[in-house]
Amino acid sequence: MTPDARNAMKRRTFLIGVTGLSTLVLTACVSPAPRPSASATATSTPAPTPTVSPVPKPAQMRRTSWSADPFARGSYSFAAVDSTPEQRTALAQPVLDRVFFAGEATSTDAPGTVQGGRDSGLRAAREIIAAAAPGERIAVIGAGIAGLSAARILKDAGFDVVLVEARDRIGGRIDTVSDKKWPFPVELGPSFVSHSDTTSLDEEFTRLGIATTPFPSASETRTTAGIVVAVPDTGEKAVATALAWATKQASDMSVQGALDGSGASTLSTADAGDGVSAADWLAFRVATVLDIDAGASVDQQSGWYTSADAGANEDRIVLGGYAHLLTKAAEGIDLLDSSVVTKLAYTDTGVSLRLGTGESLSADRVLVTVPLGVLKSGVLEFDPALPFAHRGAIADLGMGTLDKVWLQFDEPFWSTTAPLWTTVGGDEDFRVWINMMPLTGEPVLVGLVAGDTALRLAGTDDATVLAAALRGLTPFYVAPTPSPTPTPAP
Repeated sequence: MTPDARNAMKRRTFLIGVTGLSTLVLTACVSPAPRPSASATATSTPAPTPTVSPVPKPAQMRRTSWSADPFARGSYSFAAVDSTPEQRTALAQPVLDRVFFAGEATSTDAPGTVQGGRDSGLRAAREIIAAAAPGERIAVIGAGIAGLSAARILKDAGFDVVLVEARDRIGGRIDTVSDKKWPFPVELGPSFVSHSDTTSLDEEFTRLGIATTPFPSASETRTTAGIVVAVPDTGEKAVATALAWATKQASDMSVQGALDGSGASTLSTADAGDGVSAADWLAFRVATVLDIDAGASVDQQSGWYTSADAGANEDRIVLGGYAHLLTKAAEGIDLLDSSVVTKLAYTDTGVSLRLGTGESLSADRVLVTVPLGVLKSGVLEFDPALPFAHRGAIADLGMGTLDKVWLQFDEPFWSTTAPLWTTVGGDEDFRVWINMMPLTGEPVLVGLVAGDTALRLAGTDDATVLAAALRGLTPFYVAPTPSPTPTPAP
């Protein structure tokens, strides 16, 4: 973080004047637990008591609530019903060659990924260099991977760059926490490097000496009774059938609408063995692949543009701290942290930023890299309003949420060495788990929730989330073997 004296100097250097704009009041990143309202009469039917899990309580816990984070408003973009890939291109278009856009939501090759965010920053930097005169002042809003990647290129190209960040740290949705109580860095944001034919961060991690390791896409799957079962292609085929049917329809619809309209969701609910039905396997595919991939429920995902190959990428998991990817890029760049931009005014000759503190900042050009969720919220005002194509893209593209709970145990209560766990059947919230023990030697588990489940849990307290997580881990619990009773000496 920038020292106070240096930060004050930067503000004197870059800020022009003080305005009367009121300071923007922002909510906390984790919503408080809801309080029950008083009731005049006692209810006659007591609320059911949730099943208590035999899984022991962890020594340490960390959780995320990205939907409640005012500087993110979600985790990553997805193809929502009636949105199109062309809208990502439209959102990336400069306005008057003064206002430029970057961020994973503007990526057509790798939306929703760190790779897409970085590549979009590099693309925007090239656009600015082509439009700007040497030495111009460029303001970059947002110190995530897109903003930092662009700022680095622009700074090295000789531009006067100021990076404006609402948080008191760099990284944005990349959030690596180093805590002495944890044996290795905790990734509250992305943990993986996803591979594709067009981009990969492997070389960058290797160059920086950041440890990564291959991570399998296949999981060990268990029923609620703890029985290990092989995953059939029932759910995968049903989804593929529905999406193929959707592409032939006259208008877009949700994935759920395609499942129902195609008849692909009409599956038997009868036990097909081990207590699992064909319908359960479809629900499994939805919960562990589609919901996670989009961060949204299938009744929000586009039937036209959701991929039937979701979840099929070969990934690497980052073990050495994702945020180290950003440290080098930030060196020597002037940073105004804890500075919320509330208004962006632009003309064909320059731009002006209004901050929540009441201060103003002028620049020749600006690069906007704030997350799609923040653009959707309207807390950043554009004057004049953005062109219709930009506003349409912001309105139509979806912003999904994926949250994590990190649990550190004193010792493992499980026996499996599989790094990826999933569960089928039942209605538990946490159905996907990452077992860090075979990767690090430490008894740490990471649970994932997405979409509607993540949004619901975001409004609850830590105790509620922990109880839900432990119930989700019950199928993997192995009861300790009792010590034999010593035989008395004769």
